[in-house]
Amino acid sequence: MQVLCITLNPAIDMTVSLDVLTLGAVNRALSSQMDAAGKGLNAAQILADLGVNALATGFLGGDNDGIFNRLFDERDALNHSENLGWVTDSFVRVAGITRTNIKLADVVDGVGRTTDVNGQGFVVTETDKLHFFEQVAELAPACDAVLIAGSLATGFGLPDFDHLLALLTNIHSKVAVDVSGEALKIAMRYPLWLIKPNNDELFEAFGIRADGLDEQVALFDEIHSHIEHVFISMGEKGVHWLRQTPNGREIYGATPPVMTVKSTVGAGDTFTAGMIFGLLREDEPTKALARATALSAHAVCIIGFKVPEQDVLTDLIEQVAVKKLA
Repeated sequence: MQVLCITLNPAIDMTVSLDVLTLGAVNRALSSQMDAAGKGLNAAQILADLGVNALATGFLGGDNDGIFNRLFDERDALNHSENLGWVTDSFVRVAGITRTNIKLADVVDGVGRTTDVNGQGFVVTETDKLHFFEQVAELAPACDAVLIAGSLATGFGLPDFDHLLALLTNIHSKVAVDVSGEALKIAMRYPLWLIKPNNDELFEAFGIRADGLDEQVALFDEIHSHIEHVFISMGEKGVHWLRQTPNGREIYGATPPVMTVKSTVGAGDTFTAGMIFGLLREDEPTKALARATALSAHAVCIIGFKVPEQDVLTDLIEQVAVKKLA
């Protein structure tokens, strides 16, 4: 299996772990870590850990791409030593730097939280976009699925995103999208294979609270969604899966086990990768959903992006509550 993972606005994530973040004071870190990141790239690493080859593309600032180059070298070594999937560097290098995002992870009243400070990076030019569109059109047909995830880079506007979706849905039947804001509204006009908004993103895009299943179903009926798999994330409360089948709509729900949270960064990307993996394998729906939910639960317990050992994953899967709701 091979998946094209598109990250339009990657980042260098600097995660700083603290006991408690105190504003206006000197805070001492318990630990810190730098990662090459971005939602599509995060998902690519999880897919590779699951044995799926991932082609990682999008835009990268050429002035500070060293940490990304090291990641690709490390993934290459893992592929040879542990027989994991590839993460192939197909990024379009552009002038300037990739942004740095600072993530401050602390614990308040026993609950982990993450405070984000997102930086600014490169500006995409018309030449960059032309190169990117040509590359995507060449790579996508050879892949089993395509994932577009994350925010839009400066210079790559909503019309460009619209063009990207039109291009991809015209040449591929399995296009997955994980975006927010106006980009989410645009994406939901297309016949996508998979989409994964959360409650807050739906409210931001449509101005409608859809915290419960009835409201979520009504929203997607109202906008006449033609999306095969809709996953609505509700954080620690779990996820609802609205699945279109030849026999009509099916709805599943999953609730993760209670975990000790270190960072929520990458949990959603891990879930998306897990579901892409399960769907491409044509796993039974409850099996695929339980695995993806367990992978996401594990993600909040670590800093970084990694699939746990099989015995740990099996134990987590057994703790996930999955139910067919309709």
